[in-house]
Amino acid sequence: MQNKSEATNLLEVKNLSKYFYGRRTVVKAVDDVSFYIPRGETLGLVGESGCGKTTCGRTILKLYPATSGQVIYDGKDVTGKMSRRELKAFKKSAQIIFQDPYSSLDPRMTIAEIVGEGIDVHFDYSSRQKHDKVTELLAAVGLTEEFANRFAHELSGGQRQRVGIARALAVDPDFIVCDEPISALDVSIQAQIVNLLIKLQKERDLTYLFISHDLSMVRHISDRIGVMYLGSLVELAPSPAMFARPLHPYTTALLSAIPTADPEHEKTRERIKLPGEVPSAMNPPSGCKFRTRCPYAADICAAKVPVLEEAETGRYVACHLWRELAERDAEVAN
Repeated sequence: MQNKSEATNLLEVKNLSKYFYGRRTVVKAVDDVSFYIPRGETLGLVGESGCGKTTCGRTILKLYPATSGQVIYDGKDVTGKMSRRELKAFKKSAQIIFQDPYSSLDPRMTIAEIVGEGIDVHFDYSSRQKHDKVTELLAAVGLTEEFANRFAHELSGGQRQRVGIARALAVDPDFIVCDEPISALDVSIQAQIVNLLIKLQKERDLTYLFISHDLSMVRHISDRIGVMYLGSLVELAPSPAMFARPLHPYTTALLSAIPTADPEHEKTRERIKLPGEVPSAMNPPSGCKFRTRCPYAADICAAKVPVLEEAETGRYVACHLWRELAERDAEVAN
């Protein structure tokens, strides 16, 4: 996949794969994935549970070693071995907000200690400077100074996730992987956290990889969206274009499942129900991985792996039949 403005990209992922090897099995969790994120933008990464979204994000951050491919961060390949100094600089610049605010915070540490841990590693601050920094970070995520001496079990889920965000911000990063940061929260709190992330991005010029299965929230926060299926990227497009006219049959099915606020429209709109179940990543289908559930699958889909190609300017799709399907949809619309 070619990007015409590579100089503006903070992150470029090129043919990234992450396989997990057992005694007799290989799980292809991430398989030949490529995308880029311009500085200051948000790429939403969506797909069903188990499709490889989280593994992709963690491999980018070197929490998992990559099996193959490249991760170019701020112009430097961070995939291979790095010196201790280089690795420390990368980890300062690239942070993560974890999915579960209940298990990602140490119950034996106070909130001040949790947020201040990264400060101790990356900055030479006095006690007073560290206290002021922690207080500033708590205020930035909507928590008062009195939370500093509390423990995680004393906080609600939304408050804990705010602490997780403050911890990620503590080292002044440029890039944050938001690994399903709202999935463990009450619906009433989810929008607050997403709006907080948008606010912080504008204030601090942050770049996000926002991983989620909630397409409504991804639409709200993302500039562009990548759709994963069984470890592979099947579509990548600007958010408005994807929601207006998806090109891949899997994306179309995902979007059809989004509930609407209009009860009358909800009764009449067509939902696409995919047959069967997601195949195992240990034994994926030949050719196109989606073909066993695709209503349009042809012989070529079983014989040849589709390549992620630029269908339109800035839009990419991995489907042998996307042109035919697009022409059919255009005829129906007319």
